[in-house]
Amino acid sequence: MKPGTSRVDLNLFRVFEAVYRAGSLTQAAAQLHLTQPAISNALARLRAHFDDPLFVRDGRRVAPTPRARAVAPEITAALQTLQQALATPQVFDAGSASRRFVIGMRDLIEFALLPRLTQSVFADAPRLQLQSARIERRRTGRELAAGTLDLSIDIPTPVGEGIVQEPLFEEVLCVAMRPEHPLARGRLTTKQWLAARHVAVSSRRAGLVLEDVVLQREGLRRDVAVRCQHYYAACHVVAGSDLLLLLPRYYGEWFTAHLPLKLVPLPLALPGLQIMLYWHRNAEHDPGHAWLRERIRALTAAGAPRP
Repeated sequence: MKPGTSRVDLNLFRVFEAVYRAGSLTQAAAQLHLTQPAISNALARLRAHFDDPLFVRDGRRVAPTPRARAVAPEITAALQTLQQALATPQVFDAGSASRRFVIGMRDLIEFALLPRLTQSVFADAPRLQLQSARIERRRTGRELAAGTLDLSIDIPTPVGEGIVQEPLFEEVLCVAMRPEHPLARGRLTTKQWLAARHVAVSSRRAGLVLEDVVLQREGLRRDVAVRCQHYYAACHVVAGSDLLLLLPRYYGEWFTAHLPLKLVPLPLALPGLQIMLYWHRNAEHDPGHAWLRERIRALTAAGAPRP
């Protein structure tokens, strides 16, 4: 870095953070309400200051250089600290607060938690706004640091330094099948479960789903006949076939009231999925943020929330 840090325009670091988060000069310009030449000019000044390209072209996007990745956490944390110092009240008045909180969560967590969280929050803070956002696990830590996510609720995942995490509840897994399934007449055994054909759920096009990774570690495998993007579709597939589905019990219990499904215990001793709450340490003492975290803890204190 070249000397003269005190003479650097702090707005340049807002440009850096926006480009780093978006991976695009065009998107960064739209977010900051600037022209693309203004973004390019700001980056040119930063490149001269750091004596590094900072971002390089990667197809239609830009990718950070190692130098940019090294300084990004400090820049985003400093910007967020400054923003909170200017905007965050010392006391959170739930009755009059009008903040918006963005919570990263997958569809299953959204299904189970968001309706009850909305009721709990709006009962005391009717002017708040809640936004559920789909998360990319590899970007969770970066988005929490950048402030584009206030909280994230997900399985254990690497998030890097500066991110606080705590366990919320454990997803207990069970097996769903149609009530007339040949295996529904007695106690399901491990041998029967492994010999059956299955439905797997994953948003990814390829690769093992989480439960098959665990099975592989034990030297076991199952026959996946159908791969779905969502449990909603998977439950309907199982209700009309002889396929089996492994899913969280709270989700299966809801579907048994709406579809011809039977839930049975998983015969294998597979571990449940631990669900974690994540936030950036800069928000640790934010009164509104702490208030929302307590609401989430209260709803999950007894385990997985029931829809």
